[in-house]
Amino acid sequence: MKQVLFVMMTLLIGFHNPIEENFQREIEGKVLDAEDGLPLVNVTVRLKGTTIITTTNSKGEFMLTVPRKGGILVFSYLGFIAQEVKIGSKKVFEVKLSPDYITELAEVIVTGVATATPRKRLSFTEEQKRSAPTSQFMYDQIGGKGFYHDDKRNSGESYANIDENGFKSPWKDPYSTFSIDVDAASYSNVRRFINNGQLPPADAVKIEEMINYFDYDYQSPSGKHPFGVEHEVSVAPWNKDHQLVHVGIQGEKIDMEDLPASNIVFLLDVSGSMSNANKLPLLKKSLKLLVNELRAEDRVAIVVYAGAAGEVLSSTSGSEKGKILKALDKLNAGGSTAGGAGIKLAYKIAQENFIAGGNNRIVLATDGDFNVGASSDQQMEDLIEDKRKSGVFLTVLGFGMGNYQDSKMEILADKGNGNHAYIDNILEAKKVLVNEFGGTLFTIAKDVKIQVEFNPATVQAYRLIGYENRLLNDEDFNNDKKDAGELGAGHTVTALYEVIPVGVESSFKPIDDLKYRKEKKKELSSNSTDLMTVKLRYKKPNKAKSIYLETIIKNESVELNRTSENFKWSAAVASFGMILRDSDYKNDIDFQTIIDMAKSSKGKDLNGYRAEFIRLVEMAELLRDSQ
Repeated sequence: MKQVLFVMMTLLIGFHNPIEENFQREIEGKVLDAEDGLPLVNVTVRLKGTTIITTTNSKGEFMLTVPRKGGILVFSYLGFIAQEVKIGSKKVFEVKLSPDYITELAEVIVTGVATATPRKRLSFTEEQKRSAPTSQFMYDQIGGKGFYHDDKRNSGESYANIDENGFKSPWKDPYSTFSIDVDAASYSNVRRFINNGQLPPADAVKIEEMINYFDYDYQSPSGKHPFGVEHEVSVAPWNKDHQLVHVGIQGEKIDMEDLPASNIVFLLDVSGSMSNANKLPLLKKSLKLLVNELRAEDRVAIVVYAGAAGEVLSSTSGSEKGKILKALDKLNAGGSTAGGAGIKLAYKIAQENFIAGGNNRIVLATDGDFNVGASSDQQMEDLIEDKRKSGVFLTVLGFGMGNYQDSKMEILADKGNGNHAYIDNILEAKKVLVNEFGGTLFTIAKDVKIQVEFNPATVQAYRLIGYENRLLNDEDFNNDKKDAGELGAGHTVTALYEVIPVGVESSFKPIDDLKYRKEKKKELSSNSTDLMTVKLRYKKPNKAKSIYLETIIKNESVELNRTSENFKWSAAVASFGMILRDSDYKNDIDFQTIIDMAKSSKGKDLNGYRAEFIRLVEMAELLRDSQ
């Protein structure tokens, strides 16, 4: 009996639980901006050499469960210099990251995430869930990995419902008509979700905005129009029996010194909901970047709104940067949100300082939480729509999370002949307000509409990828009173169509062949050289009559590996969006195919945005596999 007990005790002592041994203790800490001491949100905290990872919460705090033996923590955040800290015996950390104003984004994000392989998922105790201040953590150890996140932190966010475009027959619907969209808010918002350790809700994923986030190497316009049009046709990566048509538009590039003078009114939300570090503090830093780009002939006024709206800086020359920056520094968050009153006051000031022939614009910066005020949403929309006729346009910058009102802000920007961007970090602010200054603030063509006519002799069915909330009635194309999107200086616009060629058997075929119109089909079949005709209408910024141009796309397809980097990159981004949306048309496209296609078309990537996209795809795959 004693011998049996001895053997059992030996077995118990010799038994090692690898998870308990390697995840012995918890550490916690805070990450701050070294310049101003403000907490940094969504900083990635990783145990070096592993996929033990978390991100900081809205207070810059983090908690991580690490092996007893310690290791090295790597703190990385876009736009800041990465820092490595040895754990040792410490339990509490305070880390200060310095902004990286010199290093390109590609160098900031060189650390990737390894492609995940299927592994079993481990469970978490309720105590672990309650104790994690970031409301999420992920680990990978000894064949197991897990992931936890709290969806309630985004429960107040608002996204318009998107009904994905389906296939249409050119016999029944020969035209596809839509307004261009140069907004890119969806991509940076999706990035915020993924960096937070969450896959985004489907309606937050607008594929056209993700595609148009990136620059493309299109030829500059050389004719009388302020933009040029080019196209390519190849195989759809997610369905080898279908074709993918890529249509690209390049806006005229204008040197900064040649841009007209600006009359800008900053309309800033300083309500209580803007107090988090990734809201008003980030907003102030972002606008400082814009102020540094202003010239003496440019003018800026600042209007704020909380419980009430007021002017905190009268219209001031761009040469007085110190005065403008001082006014920004004094702003603090508090109170409710009288957005309607703020918009009215901003338009009044913009009109009083109107520059004939200049760029007259309101820059609204907010989380979109318009919850108090004299104006209803519809009244604000009507006001903005009316004011754009005076030549004062509206750009909307979104900040923060938890109560981010994407649907509301997009509508306001559309009504105001402007664009909508989401600022999730200081580097995104630099992209929107410095690198793309002309495209963000200077309109070269307004009410830009696209209408595509498909040739039923070569096209059995087609579908527009994205642009669901930009669709127009066919008759709207020739109606100059119908509002559409704007194109900024240097901006590119990309649209993709998935096409089922005639003769291809496809389960996505929308309708059966016609039975009683064979003669008509025979007559049309004589033209087998054209695939589609792309027609465009646009107006000059100060004109009311539209200008027309068209481009014929031939029925000529090339192999995917022979297409341009433009084509392959847009196809990779569209594929990623389709996976995130769980599209009915994604077929068997997978993350690795997207990564391979993106890597082969990354190009020079001077600002590193494409390298970042590849990292996001890798992270999204890890998140998907861990759920």
